[in-house]
Amino acid sequence: MSSLFPNYTRRPVHLVEGKGTIVTDDSGKRYLDFTSGIAVLSLGHAHPAIVKTIQRQSEKLWHTSNLFESPEQEQLASSLIKDTHYAHVFFCNSGAEANEAAIKLARKHTGKHVIITFENSFHGRTFGAMSATGQEKVHQGFGPLLETFRTVPFNNIEKLKAVIDESVAAIMLEVIQGEGGVNQVTPEFAQAIADICKSKGILLIVDEVQTGIGRTGTRYAYEQTVLRPDIMTLAKGLGGGFPIGAMLGTSELHDTFGPGTHGTTFGGNPLAVAVAQTVLDNVFTTEFLSAVNEKSTYFMDKLKEALPAYPIVGSGLLLGIVCPDEVAPYITKAEQAGLLLVAAGTHVIRLLPPLTVTNKEIDQAINVITSILPVPGTRNII
Repeated sequence: MSSLFPNYTRRPVHLVEGKGTIVTDDSGKRYLDFTSGIAVLSLGHAHPAIVKTIQRQSEKLWHTSNLFESPEQEQLASSLIKDTHYAHVFFCNSGAEANEAAIKLARKHTGKHVIITFENSFHGRTFGAMSATGQEKVHQGFGPLLETFRTVPFNNIEKLKAVIDESVAAIMLEVIQGEGGVNQVTPEFAQAIADICKSKGILLIVDEVQTGIGRTGTRYAYEQTVLRPDIMTLAKGLGGGFPIGAMLGTSELHDTFGPGTHGTTFGGNPLAVAVAQTVLDNVFTTEFLSAVNEKSTYFMDKLKEALPAYPIVGSGLLLGIVCPDEVAPYITKAEQAGLLLVAAGTHVIRLLPPLTVTNKEIDQAINVITSILPVPGTRNII
């Protein structure tokens, strides 16, 4: 019997090495990794710049308390807020922690307690973030959740308007719901949220844990909408594989998080900050983001050509193949054929390659996908 709690459904593959988009298991079998650790490995496995940064920083300083000044945190914060409407950053260790900080900040700043979230959303598994998550399967077995979240259907303007009252502190959403099925916010719904927040004095929290740091072809996914969030949360791709999270906020929120209101022991530690700065130095360039968009267009076009019977959804390199059947068996078949995939909900295959993926690797992945999905008459891409 394992010494681990069985809270993960583990796949029978022991990965021991990775380079770029390729990982190798303990038997020597190689796989294309189109999970990226679930949108984490923005620059792929063992990127030379990240390896060099970790080696250099590990010889200097690993950890120090947040009681001391950190010019490195200041630099990373400046890189995150550059050319945005944000003014301040709080560093933590994960997306769930970033969302917990956002919930606390919104409630404390407004003096109100209700936060509106959406069905099929995912904000984390800590208690507040779990309560915010709009998926019943995440809630089961934990008893009464926090009662201050109101969950409404995604992209439904009338249902949203019906739950707005004077007790609402914030609206919290993902621009693209990753875990919930690669569901994109519609332009009409985004405009409605923007109008409601402005007219009612409600804060807007956008969870960019999965969509941020170039994943959708822009620095942050909200930049492709009319939304102007008061608070934004980040993690996953920010560290390129090293744990770090962040919450960004506008200047109006500065005084709300004074000394003692929130904190973390490990958040913003020197190793994590150094790695995240290296990620941003690589990703937040015009050339890199343009390449992500070019690869996204190539990927979507090839998928639509190869799988005309399947809707292709998403943006950038967060794409989904919507299937009529549950996708778990297809993901297992892909793994056997040397391609690692992950689901989004029960009926969507989620495609999350490293942002450094090549067109050749995209073609190889599509060859595997077309070989496992039951689409009559489709042909492999050569």
